[in-house]
Amino acid sequence: MFFYRDRELAKKRIFCFIDGFNLFHAIDDLRPKNNHLKWLDLNKLTKAFIIPSMEEIKAIYYFSAYATWLPKSHRTHQDYVKALQAVGVIPVMGRFKAKRRCCKAICRKHWISHEEKESDVNLALYILHHAHLNHYDKAIIITADSDLYPAINLIRNTFANKEVMVLTPPNRYSIAREFRQNVTTRKMKVKHLQASLLPNQIYDSGRNLLVTIPNKYK
Repeated sequence: MFFYRDRELAKKRIFCFIDGFNLFHAIDDLRPKNNHLKWLDLNKLTKAFIIPSMEEIKAIYYFSAYATWLPKSHRTHQDYVKALQAVGVIPVMGRFKAKRRCCKAICRKHWISHEEKESDVNLALYILHHAHLNHYDKAIIITADSDLYPAINLIRNTFANKEVMVLTPPNRYSIAREFRQNVTTRKMKVKHLQASLLPNQIYDSGRNLLVTIPNKYK
């Protein structure tokens, strides 16, 4: 008779943490323009980077913020977040802070700019929080933002039994030097996006229409 410990039989628990703006701007910078790739199923995308027989995704967190001063973009983003929730992604929304700017040259004009706040901090806190609570065995982090490296390095040094993998958005691998030199890092390619798109219409379990793809993403 053989006895096995539960953890030997259990699949590795994966939590995914997605830097929404870093991913969005990487897609936006693709040439030619591929706006349809922004209608991205993050559940399907992250599953392309695991070993299903050995690993299981337990949670996917999406970190971003609404540009509320831009009505059309705000509505489009709301539709996308609603679509993500329908496929099991958990949104964590930060905010933009308005700042008054002044031209220091001759014109002396004033204007209002907006700076995104909280998303990076939220992402770092969630990675650390769930590691501390032992909710995952491996974290997959989609970003190329080196500002997150200190938090990732802290996890590696504090939780020796936990794995961390950074998944860089398209065409961002080369600039993620700090990650590549110190953390397991993989490339996301356009082909991964193309294979991971949401359907044009998304329904709830009762077959009620939840959201339709925005025109700008068609």
